[in-house]
Amino acid sequence: MSTTPSQNTLRQNGTGTGRSSFKKMSLSSRVAINFSVGLMAALAILFLPAGTLRWWQGWIYLGILFVPTLSAYLYFLRHDPQFLESRLQQKEQVGEQKLLIRLSAPLFIGAFLLPGFDYRLGWSRNLLGEMPLALTVIGEAMALASMLFAMWSMNVNRFAARTIKVEAGQTVISIGPYRFVRHPLYAGAAILWVFTPLALGSSVTLPAFVLLVFFYVIRLLNEEKVLRKELPGYIEYCKKTRFRLIPFLW
Repeated sequence: MSTTPSQNTLRQNGTGTGRSSFKKMSLSSRVAINFSVGLMAALAILFLPAGTLRWWQGWIYLGILFVPTLSAYLYFLRHDPQFLESRLQQKEQVGEQKLLIRLSAPLFIGAFLLPGFDYRLGWSRNLLGEMPLALTVIGEAMALASMLFAMWSMNVNRFAARTIKVEAGQTVISIGPYRFVRHPLYAGAAILWVFTPLALGSSVTLPAFVLLVFFYVIRLLNEEKVLRKELPGYIEYCKKTRFRLIPFLW
């Protein structure tokens, strides 16, 4: 369910008329289009640079990303379509967030292009040798764990919209993963980015993916400014739940 700025950018490049027509579609149709566009974009970004479809790590990684995402779409479509509606909204209201997403989009696209080129050109193999299968499995397992953690967070917090805003009637969520960190969705995304290079067998691209974590650090700091100002009880919640992203560290 989580979407990178690059995917948002791809979806927002249509005309105003196209966006208006999209909003008039049924929720299930918009979910299907959203999922299909995301999958096609991911296929292109991963496999075009690789120059082949014989990249088993890439296929497993896509399954790790999109099977839980599809399951979550279907679950919320049936049990909480209003929440799913909010997850499909991509237009940021906060000026700082608009700028941040615009600036970070090239970073996300560039980071995800690199593993495919690495597979084709052998950067990691030439510099560090073939990645042990055990490390790849660990990377895949942690990537899957991060996706499941994100699903848990969204199921607990039905105010977890994709954009940063405080809705009417919104309350502070302090159960489930929100007992440990204030931003579990960002924590799950950070885990995903850090272990993506291992999952894709591309160790030399780790620095590029670590940079993606800083996007979430900046984003959550700005989000906290909004929540402290507009969400009743959030300041008290921050005092009880001290850690933003990493338990016992920050």
